[in-house]
Amino acid sequence: MSELNRLGLAEARDLLRKGEVTSVQLTEACLAAIEAADALNAFVHKTPEIALQRAEAADARIRAGDAPSMCGLPVGIKDLFCTRGVPSQAASRILEGFRPEYESTVSQNLKDSGAVMLGKLNMDEFAMGSSNETSCYGNAVNPWRRGNDDTALTPGGSSGGSASAVAADLCLAATGTATGGSIRQPAAFTGITGIKPTYGRCSRWGIVAFASSLDQAGPMTKSVRDAAIMLEAMCSHDPKDSTSTEIPVPDFEAMLTGDIRGKKIGIPKEYRMDGMPDEIEALWRSGAEMLKAAGAEIVDISLPHTKYALPAYYVIAPAEASSNLARYDGVRYGHRAKLAQGDGITEMYEKTRAEGFGDEVQRRVMVGTYVLSAGFYDAYYNRARKVRTLIKRDFEEVFAQGVDAILTPATPSSAFGLGEMAEADPVQMYLNDVFTVTVNLAGLPGIAVPAGLDRQGLPLGLQLIGRPWDEGDLLNTAFALETAAQFVAKPGKWW
Repeated sequence: MSELNRLGLAEARDLLRKGEVTSVQLTEACLAAIEAADALNAFVHKTPEIALQRAEAADARIRAGDAPSMCGLPVGIKDLFCTRGVPSQAASRILEGFRPEYESTVSQNLKDSGAVMLGKLNMDEFAMGSSNETSCYGNAVNPWRRGNDDTALTPGGSSGGSASAVAADLCLAATGTATGGSIRQPAAFTGITGIKPTYGRCSRWGIVAFASSLDQAGPMTKSVRDAAIMLEAMCSHDPKDSTSTEIPVPDFEAMLTGDIRGKKIGIPKEYRMDGMPDEIEALWRSGAEMLKAAGAEIVDISLPHTKYALPAYYVIAPAEASSNLARYDGVRYGHRAKLAQGDGITEMYEKTRAEGFGDEVQRRVMVGTYVLSAGFYDAYYNRARKVRTLIKRDFEEVFAQGVDAILTPATPSSAFGLGEMAEADPVQMYLNDVFTVTVNLAGLPGIAVPAGLDRQGLPLGLQLIGRPWDEGDLLNTAFALETAAQFVAKPGKWW
C-alpha cells in the first residue's frame, strides 16, 4: 500500500487492527517522507532508530491483542516536550545540548499507549511567536503556497513545525502547546485540526514552561476524529503537576455522533473587528449557517471584555515568562558563554543569556520584568489579572445562559509570507492571537477546524470554544462543522 503517511490516525488504526498494514510499514513511510522534506524544516531532531524500535514493539502488542487506540501510530513531538535521551531545546540556543533524563507526562502517556515517536518538531523559541521565525533551528515552512506564487509562507506559531509536518503528511499527527493560540492559529494556517483542552486536562510536567498559568498541551491532527483519539491518550491526572485536575477522561471518539440538534451556538459581536477581511467574515457567516442547518440554534452573544484580552495577555504571559526563564543562566545545563579573564558570575549570567536567548525572548523577558517591578506591579500586572477575571466571567455568564459553544474565526487572515512582518511593530505580530488569547486566559477548551480556502487558495479555519471540561461535546460540535464544511484540500507538493 503506497503513501501510508497520508493516512489519518483513525484510518491507520483500523488498518493495523485488521492486519492490513504494520506499524513498521507506517513508520518507514513517514521516515521516508521526513527525509524528503528537509525544505520544510519541520523535524529538527530525527529519531528513526527509536521510531523503528517502538514500531516493532507496537506490532508485537497488536498481534498479542494489547492495542490501545494510539498503538503503532507514528507521531511528531514538539521540541517543547522533554523526551528522555533526545535533545529537547525549546528551539533555543540556551538549551543547546540538553538531553533530559526524564520524559514529559504527555509524551510518556503517548509512549505508554504505543504511539511511535518520529522525532522532535520545530517551534518558536520557548513558544514565543506566531510565525515560527524565532527558532534557533531557522524557520519552519508552510507546505501551502499562494496559487503559483513561490513565496515561502509561515505555518504559524508557536507550533509551526507540528502544523507543517501534519499538513505535509510527514507524520499522522503531532503534539502542540498553546499559551495564547499556538495550536489553533497554526492549525488554521495549514488546513488541519488543532484542539487546546481545558487548562489542567493535560499535565504540564516535563513541558518547558513559557507562562505556567496559560500553557496547555493538545493534539494537532488531520481530522476531528483523530483529535479525539489523540487527546484521550494525552490526557491524565498527574500528581507531579499541581494544576492537573483529577477529572475522568471520557472516550472522546465515542462522543462523535455529529448530532447537534438543539445545541445553542453563540456568535460574539465583539469578534467583528474593524479591518477584518471579507473572506474571514464570509467564512464565519457560512460556518454559522452550516451549524444551523445541522440543527443548532444560532444566538448573538456579548463578551464585553474581549477588547482588553490582548493587552492583558501581553502583560501576564511575559511576566510569567520572565520568572520561568530566570533558571536558564548557564550554571547547571545548556549553553554557557565563554568568559574573559576576571569575569565573575554576574558576567556569566549576562553573557550566557545574551547569547542564548533570541530577540523576541529577550523582549518578552524585559517586558515581564518591567511589569513585575516594584513601581509597576499594581499598575500593570495586578490590573491585567483583574481583567483576566472579568474575561473569564464573561464566558461563565454566556454559558450560564445555555450557550453550548461559541463560534469565531480562528485567525484574522490566512498564512502570510515568512519575513513579511519583519519590519512591522511587534504588536502587529501579536494581533495574530486576537481571536484565541481569550480562551487561554479563561482556561477554556478551543478547537480550530479547517473550513474553506481564501481567494489565494490558502486554508482558513473557524474556532469553536466550549465549556470547561466539556471537550467531548466541543469535539462533537466540531465534527458536525467538519462534516458540513467538507474541507478536503491538500497542499500541492513542491518540496
